Amino acid sequence: MKSKIDKAIEYYIFKSEEIINFINSNSNLTVEQIIEKGEELAVLESKITALEVAKVS
Repeated sequence: MKSKIDKAIEYYIFKSEEIINFINSNSNLTVEQIIEKGEELAVLESKITALEVAKVS
Protein backbone atom coordinates (compact mmCIF):
# COMPACT_ATOMS: atom_id res chain seq x y z
CA MET A 1 0.00 0.00 0.00
CA LYS A 2 1.24 3.46 -0.87
CA SER A 3 1.88 5.99 1.85
CA LYS A 4 0.20 9.37 1.93
CA ILE A 5 3.49 10.93 0.86
CA ASP A 6 3.70 8.67 -2.20
CA LYS A 7 0.11 9.51 -3.14
CA ALA A 8 0.79 13.24 -2.75
CA ILE A 9 3.94 13.00 -4.89
CA GLU A 10 1.99 11.17 -7.60
CA TYR A 11 -0.74 13.82 -7.50
CA TYR A 12 1.69 16.73 -7.76
CA ILE A 13 3.58 15.03 -10.60
CA PHE A 14 0.26 14.51 -12.39
CA LYS A 15 -0.67 18.18 -11.94
CA SER A 16 2.79 19.25 -13.19
CA GLU A 17 2.42 17.11 -16.30
CA GLU A 18 -1.04 18.61 -16.87
CA ILE A 19 0.40 22.12 -16.83
CA ILE A 20 3.33 21.16 -19.08
CA ASN A 21 0.94 19.54 -21.57
CA PHE A 22 -1.29 22.62 -21.48
CA ILE A 23 1.65 24.91 -22.22
CA ASN A 24 3.02 22.66 -24.96
CA SER A 25 -0.35 22.22 -26.67
CA ASN A 26 -1.20 25.93 -26.88
CA SER A 27 0.60 28.11 -29.36
CA ASN A 28 -1.27 31.30 -28.52
CA LEU A 29 -0.61 31.77 -24.81
CA THR A 30 -0.15 35.27 -23.50
CA VAL A 31 2.92 36.27 -21.53
CA GLU A 32 0.77 36.46 -18.41
CA GLN A 33 -0.48 32.89 -18.92
CA ILE A 34 3.04 31.59 -19.42
CA ILE A 35 4.24 33.35 -16.27
CA GLU A 36 1.24 32.12 -14.28
CA LYS A 37 1.73 28.52 -15.37
CA GLY A 38 5.47 28.79 -14.68
CA GLU A 39 4.74 29.97 -11.16
CA GLU A 40 2.28 27.11 -10.65
CA LEU A 41 4.93 24.66 -11.86
CA ALA A 42 7.51 26.14 -9.49
CA VAL A 43 5.15 25.66 -6.54
CA LEU A 44 4.40 22.08 -7.54
CA GLU A 45 8.09 21.28 -8.00
CA SER A 46 8.84 22.70 -4.54
CA LYS A 47 6.12 20.55 -3.02
CA ILE A 48 7.41 17.45 -4.82
CA THR A 49 10.95 18.14 -3.61
CA ALA A 50 9.80 18.69 -0.02
CA LEU A 51 7.77 15.48 -0.04
CA GLU A 52 10.67 13.48 -1.47
CA VAL A 53 12.94 14.84 1.28
CA ALA A 54 10.32 13.97 3.91
CA LYS A 55 10.00 10.49 2.46
CA VAL A 56 13.75 9.86 2.79
CA SER A 57 13.94 11.23 6.32
